[in-house]
Amino acid sequence: MRKLRVLVVLHPDQAPPDSIKGYSEQEAQAWKTGYDVLSTLRAAGHEVKILGVQDELKPIRDEIESWKPNVVFNLLEEFHGEATYDQNVASYLELLRIPYTGCNPRGLMLARGKDLSKKLLSYHRIPVPAFAVFPKQRKIRRPRRLGLPLIVKSLSEDASLGISQASLVDSDEKLAERVTFIHERVGTAAIAEQYIEGRELYVGVLGNDRLRVLPIWELEFGSLAPGSNRIATAKAKFDVKYQERRGILQGPAEELAPELRARIGRITKRICRTLELDGYSRIDFRLSADGIPYFIEANPNPEIAQQDVFAEAAQHDGLAYPAMLHRILALGLRRAQPAG
Repeated sequence: MRKLRVLVVLHPDQAPPDSIKGYSEQEAQAWKTGYDVLSTLRAAGHEVKILGVQDELKPIRDEIESWKPNVVFNLLEEFHGEATYDQNVASYLELLRIPYTGCNPRGLMLARGKDLSKKLLSYHRIPVPAFAVFPKQRKIRRPRRLGLPLIVKSLSEDASLGISQASLVDSDEKLAERVTFIHERVGTAAIAEQYIEGRELYVGVLGNDRLRVLPIWELEFGSLAPGSNRIATAKAKFDVKYQERRGILQGPAEELAPELRARIGRITKRICRTLELDGYSRIDFRLSADGIPYFIEANPNPEIAQQDVFAEAAQHDGLAYPAMLHRILALGLRRAQPAG
């Protein structure tokens, strides 16, 4: 790839320090993606500038007009503290006619609404857990069609925000308590889904029109405390000490029949096309005991730090980290080219 001027846009709290010496893995959690992207692209010879963006669009425009980058590497996961506003930043970059990495605004919108994405995919006969949405300031009443147990989540936040062992509820009283927790502590509407007992699978995808499905990855829960349920809590995903203590690992999914792997690959592509995802994304499944891969959620622009699921799956597929970042850049540049 030719040498580029790359403007990396992210939240100020995720801007990496100049040196990583002296930081623990837990302390580096917030900025590890920014550091890995920045250092890898610079090592490849690109001219890279970092811009922290929180609640103003003007700094983006000023930097683009003054520095004239070839492409924006978009690592923003929220704007003005709202996860659903990330689509607006991508729209703004399109209005500025600057190439950018990651998913387009429409794909971000369709994927961020967990209820909307599930309705669309259910229509296309992709297995989806039964669910109900509980808006704020409404009476909490479980629909009769929705059986217990249920797992309660934020309707729009990702990264397992608000998910703990208490998220799995087996009574209407516990459902009301957890929905109220999401309303008050997370600040969003809640969604309650049928709990699928089974394996937690993640599938990364690279591509705009032609999609490359990465090897299926699995979150193995190890030896959880007695009485704990096998769910992907924030602690299980991001607390390094807890992972080490409980033997929680992430790696290639083993013992999947070839026909099941192929089926998951086909479903993954159908999900990406239905939700209009491009650039790079990760699709999360629960594989039930009878071999049904249930769609849980789509994650456009997932974490791409070198030790995260997406990058490790790419590495396992023969795509080294620098090559993966260059592929993401190329997809952003290619999407910006006029058709014909």
